[in-house]
Amino acid sequence: MTLNFETMSEQQLWAIANPIMDNLMDASTQRDHSRHVRDFTERLKAIVTPDYLQCVCQQYQAEKGYFITRTPVAIFRRPDSAALVWKQLFTKAPGEFVAEMVLVHRGRRYLVDHVMVF
Repeated sequence: MTLNFETMSEQQLWAIANPIMDNLMDASTQRDHSRHVRDFTERLKAIVTPDYLQCVCQQYQAEKGYFITRTPVAIFRRPDSAALVWKQLFTKAPGEFVAEMVLVHRGRRYLVDHVMVF
């Protein structure tokens, strides 16, 4: 039986996605590559190399500071994935940013196939 994200409740999806995003953001703050990519698909792991993560973290931490409050905004469902969007605040940069994640199900795990803060 194939998992269908369209039949999952928002509560179920936030319960899956929030701990994954918490880990991503904390590992990013700590610049811990292995923990940061722990829940990534192979496709995304190939993109987010240790050097790439180091460069991205250095840049956003210098410009924006560190992640603080994150508030759920919306979920967009497809049969094979869900895109989750949060309002994200930083310690140094004023204003509201967007944090987004595309969640997929592979094998018996929920994995991140895309993630970005902008």
